[in-house]
Amino acid sequence: MKNVLVVYYSQTGQLTSIIRSVLAPLEQDPGFSIAYRELTPRVPYPFPWSAYQFCDVFPESAAGIPEELEPGSDEWQEQEFDLVILAYTVWYLSPSIPVSSFLQSEEAARLLRNRKVLTLIGCRNMWLMAQERVKREISALGGQLIGTIALTEKSGNLSGIVSIATWMLSGEKKRLLGLFPRPGIADTDIEEARKFGELVRKEWTKDGLQLDQVKLNAHGAVHIDPALMLMEKRIRPIFQKWSAFIRKKGNRGDPERKKRVYAFMIYLILAVLILAPFSRLASFLQRLIRKRKVRGNYSPPH
Repeated sequence: MKNVLVVYYSQTGQLTSIIRSVLAPLEQDPGFSIAYRELTPRVPYPFPWSAYQFCDVFPESAAGIPEELEPGSDEWQEQEFDLVILAYTVWYLSPSIPVSSFLQSEEAARLLRNRKVLTLIGCRNMWLMAQERVKREISALGGQLIGTIALTEKSGNLSGIVSIATWMLSGEKKRLLGLFPRPGIADTDIEEARKFGELVRKEWTKDGLQLDQVKLNAHGAVHIDPALMLMEKRIRPIFQKWSAFIRKKGNRGDPERKKRVYAFMIYLILAVLILAPFSRLASFLQRLIRKRKVRGNYSPPH
């Protein structure tokens, strides 16, 4: 029997659907035993959010400050797992607070140490910085990260942000005004994610799980957009400064920091409307200049 533990937190339910799709081939195989550890914050996060609640989680999320979780089952501490799947969403270029809290817990140290870990991400589009943080945490806990699967939205950046914000603030997953794209990861992409479960089953030989990122990528596990990668790198240090600035006035929910949270909200709107398109254009021009330099330095044989 091959034992798999799935650790996850899903606020909207979308990540839960992704997990079910990926794990379906293993759930149907009698040779696999699947255990689920749903992370439950002591103080639940609302859904839908209010605009203020959405921004008030930013400082702690960006800084990776943990919050209390309900304890998991004691029996998992003794069970031998052959694979741990850590499924998470991304909040402000960071793993969601419940997942970040888990990774800083004693429970995570016990469950991940000396075990193979596969990360499964469901998010808007920017996940690289969050995964880098998760990668470091897994390594520090003694886990072995064998690969990453990232499911993202396919809509344009600006229209997608408007759609996802509407979903987060209203709780309704529908097209805004009938013009904007439907928010969230496409149902077809979620359904097709079962191919990764099939791959896990296929790569599990008598010598153990022989899965790595190269094999995952051959099935479309990740897609990296250079423009978004550049944007993440530019935004990350700005987020860190905003986070520290707001937290000087108190913790989440403290009325003393309301003005600073609202100031960040205004910055976020301006960044989406002005800075993001500019950054994408700058990235495009930068790549274009690099290509021309390469071509200019290449002399074809005569």
